[in-house]
Amino acid sequence: MTPLAEKTVFKKIIDREIPANIVYEDDLCLAFHDIDPKAPVHVLLIPKKEIQNLSDADPEDQSLLGHMLLKIPEIAEQLGLDDGFRVITNNGAGGGQDVYHLHFHLMGGRKLNWPPG
Repeated sequence: MTPLAEKTVFKKIIDREIPANIVYEDDLCLAFHDIDPKAPVHVLLIPKKEIQNLSDADPEDQSLLGHMLLKIPEIAEQLGLDDGFRVITNNGAGGGQDVYHLHFHLMGGRKLNWPPG
């Protein structure tokens, strides 16, 4: 994995350099409302470890990624997404990734159509 040249907006949120509407945090990850939501509920879940994207995750990240995926239903329940939700991660420019810090979009609060885009 290539070290990041400068802090991403997500690293600045982790470091509390910029504010965010945080809905969940533990030692490994942080979840907060997206500032440009695409659904009534749109939360981003990020690892505190800087991983650029899913393709850059190492075998040593297996426990972290598993932890994050198991937190998603808990966060969804906390946010009242009892009727279902969608989880998306974008990987690389062609996959629509804008911020190069791994993140999962947790979306819900309305019927989500398929295909997404």
